[in-house]
Amino acid sequence: MFVRKILVVEDEKILTSNIRKSLEKLGYSVSRITKSGEEAIKKVAETHPNLVLIDICLAREIDGVSVADIIQNDFHIPVVYLTESSEYKTLQKNQLSEPFSYIVKPFIESDLHLAIEMALYKHQTKKILNEEQQRLAAIINSIGCAVIVTYANGCIQMMNPIAELITGWKQSEALGKDLIEVLSLVDKDLGERIENLATYVIESGEIFNLPENCTLITKDGIEIAIGDNVAPIRDQNGNITGAVLVFQDITKRKQTEAQLMRNAFYDGLTELPNRVLFLDRLRQTIERSKRRNDYYFAVLFLDLDGFKEINDRFGHGIGDDFLVAIARRLESCLRGGDSVARFGGDEFTVLLDDIKGIADATNVAKRMQDSLRSPVNLNGYQLSTTASIGITWNFINYEEPATLLRDADIAMYRAKRQGKATYAIFS
Repeated sequence: MFVRKILVVEDEKILTSNIRKSLEKLGYSVSRITKSGEEAIKKVAETHPNLVLIDICLAREIDGVSVADIIQNDFHIPVVYLTESSEYKTLQKNQLSEPFSYIVKPFIESDLHLAIEMALYKHQTKKILNEEQQRLAAIINSIGCAVIVTYANGCIQMMNPIAELITGWKQSEALGKDLIEVLSLVDKDLGERIENLATYVIESGEIFNLPENCTLITKDGIEIAIGDNVAPIRDQNGNITGAVLVFQDITKRKQTEAQLMRNAFYDGLTELPNRVLFLDRLRQTIERSKRRNDYYFAVLFLDLDGFKEINDRFGHGIGDDFLVAIARRLESCLRGGDSVARFGGDEFTVLLDDIKGIADATNVAKRMQDSLRSPVNLNGYQLSTTASIGITWNFINYEEPATLLRDADIAMYRAKRQGKATYAIFS
């Protein structure tokens, strides 16, 4: 069985002899009996006892407390004070506030035994608790996300280094502050500030996922897109004791999503809507026209005249630059609510929303023809083109975008047969 060593620091010879006998009788090993605080610290470093029994008033001066502080804080060894009744009354309010941290002289063996065992038990329990806290802190600090833990009142208990990095707050600055002071969040979709999420989940007892477009405003005023959730913390009895927020900077993910979305719906060269997005907008427009009797719209199908010759003569690089310039010209001819898309190659489509009649569509076609005739300066070359334009509008009840585009395409080929550089209306 492991015998625990006890260092006794006492300057009364008779008492030290009695203490030694009592300790050995109780099964402890007395590693040393010393008379001064300086010598006690030296012996602690040499012998590493399991506990130190120290007279609180060594040499009739109150220096036992400062010696005990060094032993407990620097060497992490528990201490039990020996004190007389008069000293106890003087020191009771300060150094002797913890139960079982002292024993009043004269004492009996059972009291000494209880004080020592309780001090050893408290020290072991505290050691285990500290190790668990350190282990938990190490786990939280190793997580690749920001973590903020709050008390039950919504104030910050701890935050890991990533949370410090993202928010701009140091843990030492944030401790004890209301969560909303440190974590300033805005729902970008609603344009509203998000209140203390810890308080919300503590009251509701439910996990809360951050809004899709949740933005964190850092201590320096920088806006960062974040995502993840807030969850209540429960003890073994199911009582909520706080909340834990786990979040991460999703700025790059948002940028990637936006780029993927753009790749899916926009032409990579001209940055105009592509076929997919145009068809979706056209489908929505058709549905809207079914709900209104006085709602009209038109679709223009454009094919550039002579573009192949430009590509063959000047190369595809110049050809691509020319298409980009044409795209900007076409955009300049439209209202804000209208759409122009690159349908493929040198074909473009236009959706004119909420027009009064077919005359509005023909006026746009004329405006586009005039704009395309003006030369484009590329690498010293003056290039220009015209377009054959087919027009259709909802004079009949179209059900599908494909049918409407087919009719516009038929009208466009009619315009080409008429000599190009003109427009034709499907009928």
